[in-house]
Amino acid sequence: MAQEPLKNLLPQFIKDLEDKGRSPSTILAYRADIEQLLDFLHGRNKVLPEQVLASDIEAFRDSLLSEKYTPKTVSRKLNAIKTFFRYLISEKKASADPSDPVSHPKIEPSVPKFLSPLEYRALRDVVRDDARIAAIVELILQTGLRISEVANLKLENLKDGKLTVEAYATQPERTVPLNKSAKEAVERYTKEERPESDSEYVFISKNGNPLAVRNIRAAIDRYMQKSDVPSYSVNDLRTTFLIENLKAGVDLVLLSQIVGHKRLSTTERYLELAEVKDPGKKQELKEL
Repeated sequence: MAQEPLKNLLPQFIKDLEDKGRSPSTILAYRADIEQLLDFLHGRNKVLPEQVLASDIEAFRDSLLSEKYTPKTVSRKLNAIKTFFRYLISEKKASADPSDPVSHPKIEPSVPKFLSPLEYRALRDVVRDDARIAAIVELILQTGLRISEVANLKLENLKDGKLTVEAYATQPERTVPLNKSAKEAVERYTKEERPESDSEYVFISKNGNPLAVRNIRAAIDRYMQKSDVPSYSVNDLRTTFLIENLKAGVDLVLLSQIVGHKRLSTTERYLELAEVKDPGKKQELKEL
């Protein structure tokens, strides 16, 4: 079988992901992960699919772990690699899958973290003078949005005190109510501080470009440091929303729908973390 170099096959794989409707963030991550593997393989003088062995993939996995990548991150990269080689097999670009026998690193289950009221109020105080980040923090705290959903939020998605999260990947469209705090924070940014731009996205840079997930994450990480809560990340704001609402007795089904959990059991896992034995029935979200 005459084979194309792996570097030539990567764009074809990315195009296939796009055709299948995979989310932009997933495609970006897959591209970066595969490119990292190809650089590693190039150092071993392996540029064709048939040259790659399971031992090469294992060596790449172990090198990542030795470079202090977390087992979870390495496992994610390995998932991308396995998807890539399955694609090559399905398209008859390779005759064997060297990634198939390669095992994932053992991942110790981690307990989700959440901020106390004192801590998220301290974060609020620090971001107050940055209307854009203040609006993002408030949105996640009051609605439980994922960071990617914040980045992809459009101006047309904000109407009548509600926001619409458009369908993406395997997530269906959902509507989330905006309470007073969230609505005021977003309006302050969009009406007073948002740069003049034709962009359809809510959160943009000074040049009018959509604010990328990595930029949002980096900005909030900086403010976490300033507010003396450096052990937390932007994802913990979403967990904080879940915990505070469970403690307030908000209905489990409603909460699951608001945050976009596919299974109710996913939301139920937070009950123990919130130290709640019996879920409540309230049909109104708590204002943090």
